[in-house]
Amino acid sequence: MRRMMLSNWFIRGAAGTLILLGSALGSPAQAGDCDEVARSQLKACQKGAEDEYWIAIARCDNDAAEDPQGLCPKAASQELTAARADCGDQLDARVQICAQLGGDKYDPVINPANFSTNINNPYFPLKPGTTFVYEGQTAGGLEHDDFQVTRKTHTFLGVECVEVHDVVKLNGEVTEDTLDWFAQDNAGNVWYFGEESKQLEDGIVIGIEGSWQAGADDAKPGIVMEAKPKVRDVYRQEYAIAGDAEDMADVVALGQSIKVHGKTYNNVLVTHEFSGVEPSANERKFYAPNVGNVLTIDDETGDRSELIKITTN
Repeated sequence: MRRMMLSNWFIRGAAGTLILLGSALGSPAQAGDCDEVARSQLKACQKGAEDEYWIAIARCDNDAAEDPQGLCPKAASQELTAARADCGDQLDARVQICAQLGGDKYDPVINPANFSTNINNPYFPLKPGTTFVYEGQTAGGLEHDDFQVTRKTHTFLGVECVEVHDVVKLNGEVTEDTLDWFAQDNAGNVWYFGEESKQLEDGIVIGIEGSWQAGADDAKPGIVMEAKPKVRDVYRQEYAIAGDAEDMADVVALGQSIKVHGKTYNNVLVTHEFSGVEPSANERKFYAPNVGNVLTIDDETGDRSELIKITTN
């Protein structure tokens, strides 16, 4: 197996110290590169907001006869103001993320020889033929989620990945249909190589928000589960600037005990997931050893998604 050059990509460890994540390998970067990327993203966001504004104004002009009070341009202006505020919030979140990660660019070098489809990380085991079934009550009704580890694989950046088919239903109607791809490195970290996500309404695809694939449009894989999690570790789970995929996670606690759907789990790992794209989106996830994710709590709404059963075929 070929040895690779260590990069200076770090995670923020306990007591605020910087820890090199051994499986994240790549080329050195200058301090501040991460901030520069964030500020370029701000400019792109602002430009996008302005583009949407002028499209809205064009529609207002085209439908002026239907808007005798001239409310349409005012609404477009209000939307522009809100969009600009969102751009600012994203910048603040990204700059904070950069500080947590040490300020360097994110550019891991992926050696396919260091990866496997045998994903046996105790906190994130993915055995083909296994389906994790989750349910939870939301403001919109009962949400049901089937997270099926298929026997299919897909290759990204030369790495063969396990394909997971994730289907979410709300009150029995499919609202999201997603394919996710994962692989495990030799150290035991589980990497996330992409997702193909479709949002549906009345059986019709209305969006593909969050979709990305490592290697396409400079998207890069991230770590979805560390081999040896430590409290206060912070890491990127995905990084697709063009695809609005910038999920992050930090380790909140280890060795916890929780009760989910009438079953008690011990030695539970708790992570906090957040995003530079959606600063207000925050979730806590609970992982039981040799099981995987058993509970997800939305910190904003309080909604819970609980593991209710695991099936195999």
